[in-house]
Amino acid sequence: MRASDGNAAACGNDGPARWSPSTRAAVAGRATLATVAKVATLTAGCTVLSGAWTGSVAIAQPGDDALRTELSALAALAGEPRFVSAGGVTRDETPLLTLENGASFDPEDTHRRLVLVGGLDGDTRSTRIVLDAVRWFKTSAPDNARASWTLSALPLAHPGRTGPQPPHRFPPVEGFFDAPDRPEIHYTWRWVTYQAPDLVVVVSAGNGFRARPGAEADEARPGGALARALAVRGTESGLGPVETIHVTASESDGAAVIGLLRDRLAQVARQSPLHEAITERVTRDPLPIARLFAQRYPGSVGMSYIPAVAWVHTLKLADVTGDASWRDKVLGQVRPWLRGEQPLVGETVRFASLAGAMVFAEIAKLAGDDGEAASRLADAAVALGAAETSPGVPEHGSGWTDDMFLGTVVAARALDAAGLAAATRLITNYARRLQQPGGVFHHAPDAPVAWGRGNGFAALGLAEVLTGLPDDHPDRRALLDIYRRQMVAMRRYQAPDGMWSQVVDMPGSYREASVTALTLTAMARGIRHGWLDPSYRPVVERAWRALLAHVRIDGTLVDVCISTGAGPTRRYYLDRTAVNGADDRGGALILGAALEVHALD
Repeated sequence: MRASDGNAAACGNDGPARWSPSTRAAVAGRATLATVAKVATLTAGCTVLSGAWTGSVAIAQPGDDALRTELSALAALAGEPRFVSAGGVTRDETPLLTLENGASFDPEDTHRRLVLVGGLDGDTRSTRIVLDAVRWFKTSAPDNARASWTLSALPLAHPGRTGPQPPHRFPPVEGFFDAPDRPEIHYTWRWVTYQAPDLVVVVSAGNGFRARPGAEADEARPGGALARALAVRGTESGLGPVETIHVTASESDGAAVIGLLRDRLAQVARQSPLHEAITERVTRDPLPIARLFAQRYPGSVGMSYIPAVAWVHTLKLADVTGDASWRDKVLGQVRPWLRGEQPLVGETVRFASLAGAMVFAEIAKLAGDDGEAASRLADAAVALGAAETSPGVPEHGSGWTDDMFLGTVVAARALDAAGLAAATRLITNYARRLQQPGGVFHHAPDAPVAWGRGNGFAALGLAEVLTGLPDDHPDRRALLDIYRRQMVAMRRYQAPDGMWSQVVDMPGSYREASVTALTLTAMARGIRHGWLDPSYRPVVERAWRALLAHVRIDGTLVDVCISTGAGPTRRYYLDRTAVNGADDRGGALILGAALEVHALD
């Protein structure tokens, strides 16, 4: 959601006029830090609630739009941050609302990055302090601070939680993001990390003002546990630590917090190791990434779309680089099928395995015995894929959006006229049943959820068929319309950092690598072929940098959704585990994205 889309009327640039004289003095720099720790209550703020803030009214609880309204008003103020989004969701699907800038993964942005976190203990008094700190930064911070820094904020990291809680463990060590209790810990950890911070200030509600460096923070408190883990243990594998401060403060200590921020922003002079590691990741070029992934993936060989996606792109890498060893690798791995030692399909024909024959459609373009054997296998797969029980209803399909890629890609790669005709009918039929008025796809008729990878499958299936379809094909215009409607929607739902989410139209569902790889691949293809106008290029560039941030230096990955069938509820998709580590599916899809981005350049 763009900041300007929010309700800006609730707050204006007159925010500082509502501050008390002592607070205004502190904000303007006319008081020392020792003085600001003793000043009166910070009364700055929007009155989006009934009456002015008193510290006794919850800023936002499940179903309460007050926090979103105030964040939208803050976003509408001049300067960054200006995007209202969400860094996660609770078990009852309350979003962990955030205020973000779009430069997390922009290596050309020289600002240092401040991240503010409040409400990790569920106490909304710290939320108020974080919001007022954001307002100070956007309206009254020293010019040199705003010239050197940008910020993001998660004001209420644990909405709806009150009373004693079990200890928070950071970093969380079990699966992302399907924790049966307190998934907020996982979401908060990932969100903070991937804001690429140089300074993290975690605010907890307390009696009186106290600020501790993260290395000395009290791990018995949720905010202290987060601050200490970020500062001492570092973040997930391959990313380093970041300076943190754990602040405890009451409603009357807001000016002290602002004074602390003003001092620290003037003193932190360089990027954190965490930020430097993110920068190292996002500045890698597409071809080295393609080589890394072609070497590493697939880890497991079989007749399935997952290794086949890696294989077809490895063959493409051989063409792009002129290095025949990549072709030799693929031919060696598929030799059992070319020789007839392994069957093309098992007793049950499924599109997920049948799509593996896309590699044979590519090998068939080579001269010699391998090309002839591959051609026979590709023809057999096209025929099976084109079998229908009725027009547009594939005999071996699942009815899911996955079919839009898995059931059409072999025909598109083989340029088979009959196969392409069946692929066109399949896509048209599925779009009629599953594409929503806004452009995204539901996963299946009985799964009314805009699953991320399901939308990625639809996007790449459309792109592959459009690539293979003759320009004068009578159904081409209809397919282009379906494709463009989806691309408009996907651009609208791109997260501030450039990723797409596990549930596309639900900010706060985890930002997921496979939908990002698939969508940027389909979008970059569209730009290259003129299906999309050049305004989509920055969308692809941002997505590529965000995807690179989720690719460790060794080629292992962060946040790839596991294999997923159709589920009846959003919760089913939110609870699909995110894989962190080596992953054949994610590796194959990102290999394709790298080559598409290289071709776009």
